[in-house]
Amino acid sequence: MVPSIPTVKFNDGASIPIVIPSQIFLVLLLLRLRFFLRLRFFLRLVLRLMGFGTGTAWLKGDPSAPPLDRNLVDMIKSAIQQGYRHLDCAEGYNTEEELGVAIKESGIPREELFVTTKVIQSIDNVFQAIDTSLKKLQLEYVDLFLVHSPYYAKDDTDLQTTWKAMEGIKQSGKAKSIGVSNFTRPHLEAVLKTATIKPAANQMEYHAYFQRANNFVSWMQEQDITVMAYFGLIPVTYAKGGPLAEPLDTIAKSHSVDASAVLMRWLLNRGIVSVSTSKKTERIQQYFQALELELTSDEMDVITEVGKSHHFRVRLPKPYAPDWAEYPDEDKWCEDMYY
Repeated sequence: MVPSIPTVKFNDGASIPIVIPSQIFLVLLLLRLRFFLRLRFFLRLVLRLMGFGTGTAWLKGDPSAPPLDRNLVDMIKSAIQQGYRHLDCAEGYNTEEELGVAIKESGIPREELFVTTKVIQSIDNVFQAIDTSLKKLQLEYVDLFLVHSPYYAKDDTDLQTTWKAMEGIKQSGKAKSIGVSNFTRPHLEAVLKTATIKPAANQMEYHAYFQRANNFVSWMQEQDITVMAYFGLIPVTYAKGGPLAEPLDTIAKSHSVDASAVLMRWLLNRGIVSVSTSKKTERIQQYFQALELELTSDEMDVITEVGKSHHFRVRLPKPYAPDWAEYPDEDKWCEDMYY
């Protein structure tokens, strides 16, 4: 029997699956009422806190790559069969066609799925971008449409102009909800100055080693902007061996689960929507251990406080750390990242 996935509400009343393995988001087991109370600050759009993504681990940057990655199609179908309902992609990943084929072949009714895609390359014409994405996805609408990055904008006016167009897309029905990705507080404040529809969510890098300073997360929650985290498993992937290695191992063994499930549960307990991915079916199965896992307050505190002692940022590090070195081998990095 496929597990039932909990959902969270966005500020516009729509709903989304809670778990999201990075770029095609996967869904989780029914959570208890206590967990839903923890999510009271989320947007009124019911968001499924776990999802499966088709980004870094699967993106197709090589023009000579096959037009359809059958391995990705099969992995998405496997994720859906295991219970994921939140599926995440983007025009920049070049994986929308695979997601569309997987949805069609899965046999799962469209209304049971929550599909997210993003725009950045076609940011100058988001109306054309959503039409192109829908055609590739073979869908009439997406559940969440995100501006993938704010760094195309020369000033606040550019952000505000784009957001007005995004509001038009929501009003057209081609996207049930609209939001942003990788936005900082100044970017969001610029949008909110003129917005008639608030961003439903901000998808960004967030994990125990990068908990965001200056109360950014609590501020977004106060604004009814749902926080969605990608790279949430960094302490056991690219940054493994750090100060959290021993505490995570101890906690995982005490609960007979994988360390990745501990980190995912830590995110969920903090009211963060988790976006993760993998190329291995067994890894996806381990993510679901988070649903039955109960972390104590002491265990939560250990992860939070030890995590704060070690700063590690993967996405867009240069604007914040000018001496950051280039990755010597991006393909190897992706392989290690999504073991």
